[in-house]
Amino acid sequence: MRYHSPLTFEAASRVAAGASGVTRFLAGGTDVLVQLRAGSVTPDDLIDLKRIPGVGSITREGDGGWTIGAAVSGAALGATPGLVSDWPGVVEGMGLVGSTQVQGRATLAGNLCNGSPAADGVPGLVAAGATATVVGPEGRRRMAIADIPAGPGRTALQPGEVIAAIHLPARGAQGGDAYERFIPRTEMDIAVVGCAVNLRLDGDTIVEARVALGAVAPTVLLVEACAQAIVGTRLDEAALDALAAAARAAAKPISDKRGTAEFRTHVAGVLARRVAVTAYNRAKGNRAKGAAQ
Repeated sequence: MRYHSPLTFEAASRVAAGASGVTRFLAGGTDVLVQLRAGSVTPDDLIDLKRIPGVGSITREGDGGWTIGAAVSGAALGATPGLVSDWPGVVEGMGLVGSTQVQGRATLAGNLCNGSPAADGVPGLVAAGATATVVGPEGRRRMAIADIPAGPGRTALQPGEVIAAIHLPARGAQGGDAYERFIPRTEMDIAVVGCAVNLRLDGDTIVEARVALGAVAPTVLLVEACAQAIVGTRLDEAALDALAAAARAAAKPISDKRGTAEFRTHVAGVLARRVAVTAYNRAKGNRAKGAAQ
């Protein structure tokens, strides 16, 4: 195995583009190091990103948005009060990944690039309309986070491309988001279903919404029908019923030892209702979870 420690993302991309065998990027390492120890993956080239300037930084941009470096840990996200205030759903999704020890290393970029449909960090990003700076042989480009997952263990990134940073838009007035998942255990498990909701109000009326479902399809789903069910409403019972129905209709899960397709479909509707209420309350300035006011 060849170990590389480049000082720029362009250099990292050149190494990856020129490699002919198995290549892995190392940011947090919570996936690749486990694979190495288990012997399930042995990279021919391991490209460590941690020496690249800014890779571990969280930056509030002039427009009110946020830039999160590729090696920023889940623990660092949770320790950034402004980010927690603006995008609590994104932070709480990543905060469900692994144990306290794992939180000190696991990264949003790594959670995304792992390609798991059940990744807890991804639905919140999709619901937020987040983007990523991608560096590759053809230069730099922006990609919507929603366009990056391509299936279990796969992404739409081209050979030699690497994510340099993730960008969250400005929160804006009267906006709120939330993420929840269902798991068989109380903690440190993989989502059977996950749901993220991001919305904005005008007074008490929802004027914008994005709803993302995880673990119910080969990739995280951005469900426009769920958004349409609640936009223009005050999130009354009729709107919540329509939202749950749209989530159930969009879900296309598999059955496995962790849950049947029928159960996952039902839970998608339950979570969509619950998470929408939390996001709505947050948009109204109530940071706690609970019933819509």
